[in-house]
Amino acid sequence: MTHQLPGLDADEIERVRQPLARASTLPPAAYTNDDVFARETEAIFRKSWLPLARTDQVAKPGDYLSMDLLGQPIMIVHGHDGQIRVMSRTCLHRAAQVAEGAGNRKLFTCPYYAWSYDTSGQLVRAPLMEGAEAFAEPGCRLPQFRMEIWQGFILANFDANAAPFAPQVKTFETYFEAFRLNEMAVVRTLEFDSHWNWKVLVENFMEAYHHIAVHPETFEPAYHARDSRIPDNDGPWSILHMPAAHSEMPPGLPPVEGLEDWQARDLFASVLYPHFLLGIQGSVLTWYQLFPEAAGRLTLRIHICVPAAYTAFEGFDLIAEEISQMVTAIHLEDIGANDTVWKGLNAPMTGQGRLSPLEKAIWQYNQWWLEQMLPEGGT
Repeated sequence: MTHQLPGLDADEIERVRQPLARASTLPPAAYTNDDVFARETEAIFRKSWLPLARTDQVAKPGDYLSMDLLGQPIMIVHGHDGQIRVMSRTCLHRAAQVAEGAGNRKLFTCPYYAWSYDTSGQLVRAPLMEGAEAFAEPGCRLPQFRMEIWQGFILANFDANAAPFAPQVKTFETYFEAFRLNEMAVVRTLEFDSHWNWKVLVENFMEAYHHIAVHPETFEPAYHARDSRIPDNDGPWSILHMPAAHSEMPPGLPPVEGLEDWQARDLFASVLYPHFLLGIQGSVLTWYQLFPEAAGRLTLRIHICVPAAYTAFEGFDLIAEEISQMVTAIHLEDIGANDTVWKGLNAPMTGQGRLSPLEKAIWQYNQWWLEQMLPEGGT
């Protein structure tokens, strides 16, 4: 039996599944079709480990950070018992939100009826509920998400039966072990509203081929597109290694102690599927956090991270601002590229394109995407 995806036929799927030397891109409907996005939400997003924050963003007991995830208001809370939790922030009474933004609290008190929860999500006070039969505060707790902490990142999963995250990315973790990602801290966050499909951004992030046209004066002189390479993967991840074109160390902060010269100079882009994007260079970790909202819309937060100890350096704020300006400049160049791709994907005469060998990471990703999206046993 042949199974299909909305707007994708069997021939299009087969072109994607070809070996890299003969493979084509995903067809336009994979990006533009609302039914495809709905299926992604259920088959991928709600079954994947999604990065929410770094532990340094909720460093002290009582610290919390709130956000919306796939329509679910959540908060990441550092409990007064020392545990970090991811939980709903919707009151169990009449569904108002018990927290917004970020801060530090001992209690989360609903602004509607003053029900109060402690930092473990336990209801501790529900005023004027006398006479409500079979109701007891100890029996009420805000729903909790399954979570993991990996390399300083707090991840959560809607699927209680999902396989643990860390074992799936062991090879990836070993590849970047010398960079000591767990010691990084967020020092700047940039936010962009993006009016294209989330995979357009992921694909752009995961290849250097576009350096020759999109970044001719920024990335291409420093990291030649033709020299980029992508190792084979053994799990839900891809790595793009961009060797430096010059032997000089990059300016700015000193590299992480213990890196070999090539590790300190070269640039790496990586994706932990589906959209956990990390750029790594020297002592700077750039985390692109995606919040897909519709087939043609997402919110992007770019978190700039450095080793926590570096924030004490003299003049650090100026250096951090310079890094932020560089990251912004590069992303503005990418916005122009993604805008024109999105226009083309929505044009009626657009079909599938052929992948370059330099786009191996896109090919790796597309194979995984099809595996998740097609019904079991589908073709």
